[in-house]
Amino acid sequence: MKKLNKKFAGTMTGTISVHPKGFAFVSPDDPKKHPEDIFIPKSLKGNAVDGDHVEVSISLEQKKDKGPEGMVQAVLARGKEELVGIVWVINPKGHYLLYIHSLGPSKTALVKKNEKTKYKIGDRLALKVDDWGDEKSPAICTVIEKLGTIEEAWTDIPAAIRDFGIRKEFPKEVIEQVKKLPDEVEKKDIEGRTDLTHLECMTIDPDTARDFDDALSLTEDEKGHFHLGVHIADVSHYVKEGTPLDEEAKKRSNSTYFPGQCVPMLPEELSNHLCSLKEQVTRLTLSVLIDLDEEGTVLGYKIVRGAIFSQKRFTYKEAKKVLDGKVESPHAETLKRLEKLCLLLKKKRRERGSVDLALPEIVIKINEKGEPTGYEVVEYDITHQLVEEFMLKANELVAQDFMKKNKGGIFRVHEPPGEDNLETFYDLARSLGFSLPGKPEVDDIQKLFEQAKGSPYVEQLSIAYIRSMKLAVYSENNVGHYGLSLENYCHFTSPIRRYSDLIIHRRLFESSDEDLTLIAKSCSDKERVSFKAEMSVVMLKKLRLLQKYKEEDPARLHQAIVSKFKPFGVFFEVAPLQYEGFLHLSDLEDDYYVYNQQRELLVGQDTGKTYKIGSPLELLLEEVDLIMMETKWALPRQHKPKKKRSRFTKKKRRRS
Repeated sequence: MKKLNKKFAGTMTGTISVHPKGFAFVSPDDPKKHPEDIFIPKSLKGNAVDGDHVEVSISLEQKKDKGPEGMVQAVLARGKEELVGIVWVINPKGHYLLYIHSLGPSKTALVKKNEKTKYKIGDRLALKVDDWGDEKSPAICTVIEKLGTIEEAWTDIPAAIRDFGIRKEFPKEVIEQVKKLPDEVEKKDIEGRTDLTHLECMTIDPDTARDFDDALSLTEDEKGHFHLGVHIADVSHYVKEGTPLDEEAKKRSNSTYFPGQCVPMLPEELSNHLCSLKEQVTRLTLSVLIDLDEEGTVLGYKIVRGAIFSQKRFTYKEAKKVLDGKVESPHAETLKRLEKLCLLLKKKRRERGSVDLALPEIVIKINEKGEPTGYEVVEYDITHQLVEEFMLKANELVAQDFMKKNKGGIFRVHEPPGEDNLETFYDLARSLGFSLPGKPEVDDIQKLFEQAKGSPYVEQLSIAYIRSMKLAVYSENNVGHYGLSLENYCHFTSPIRRYSDLIIHRRLFESSDEDLTLIAKSCSDKERVSFKAEMSVVMLKKLRLLQKYKEEDPARLHQAIVSKFKPFGVFFEVAPLQYEGFLHLSDLEDDYYVYNQQRELLVGQDTGKTYKIGSPLELLLEEVDLIMMETKWALPRQHKPKKKRSRFTKKKRRRS
């Protein structure tokens, strides 16, 4: 136990989430008593690693933007029973040092030499932790089994599933319960429901989607009023509270999506079949039926248990071709109507202060061996936007319904960002040449992004704005959603893949004694773990793709944009892969560069050459380290002047 510093007073317990840069946040066990996460500086994290249950002493002083600050006093329970490590170094004594992707640089593992079994650098090993060691030493581990090597791309997802503790196999009792469910919707299940099978319903999803949570219908009457139906799979009909299916879904809290593979919250018999709103079959739904006037203002709504018959499964690409007039469809008129209402709702969202961030998505394509073959830039076009607008509207109205009826529920909440974080974003925008007043209002930010849409900086600004925000989380306390500018918001539209939505479905029509505080915390925590696991695999696939490009053409130049500076180097974004790299000052060998912190510039002492945020770069990829997930870059065709190196550019190799 550490000696308590005088500036700390009071303790709490919670789960620690460690950032790759070393600092951490602790999510309190009792959100009612401690409603905010506790920020833990890197130096005060002690021996805790990501996912541990810890005791924290809370500082009397608070940093304005980070909220309460604390220090880890003790690790009460380890979050991981196993680790997955990659042999990184074999020391002279034959002991193995392993890098752990789920823990990053904050904690390595040591496996002692074993005369019976030899390992090579790059071997992927499942490990049992014997001794976690202190904060500066590696964890002492024994090997459970070898999972393959880092060179084998097919091992990426199985290793991540095990390393991050994602539940993959379903217990026997869950499988037995699923076997008792019908293959298709039965007539008795439809009795007492609102018959919506006459509606022209359709789903619009990605190419690879197999679980269809939501379907849409829309008509327009002679007054110009819209009658929108947002139809959501009624998972709660089959997954009853307290059953093995429900208990397992609660433990998972969400589906986890890796490139080319999904680890579902529910067995495929439900997620991809019985609950999935497939075309040309009858399915049970919870439907939000909304009446809106010609300007998109809600006139009224009702939430019903229904049954629909989806007439068409569109992919986003197929729907876009119909809207563009490139393909004929009997559903073209309804799609046009959906587009019309979408634009009205977008206008209203803008009027209430929501900022439109339409970032493209980078989808890594992989083959059957798990190797990346290329990528696709998926634009956030009108088909994506219309689905999002209608899901947002349904989520808002359901949350509003809970508040009106004073029902306990789980809300999706998003608190406003701290002023310091916003100031950093404002400084970036101004450094890129965008005009902002001294104290920007919401409409100034909206105008900024409208101007940025036609510039090469829109992605950089969008990412920076998102990073200035706090995380959205689940809570039984409805404090509103800052990002959407909504007083009432919940997750209702994806019960196949989110447990929070399933809880909302149940509580619309049934009573329950479940502890919403604990469920909300669990859903928030598991969401973070899944996100980390997903991003770990995506990053590895991007690195494999960069390595593939290097092997195909060692002289290939990559286009990038300077994203930020540190006194020791420059960060950049490799387009369009959305990969952040780094150049140390010593790697800029065509001149001796000095960092001007006040003006956010790198200036060459001899040539006067200047780099600023947003400056384009052409870069040569020199190395890819799959074990530590790092890269080494260089500027091409450089000539190093024969001059004494400045103290600002002391040669020191660092990797991004």
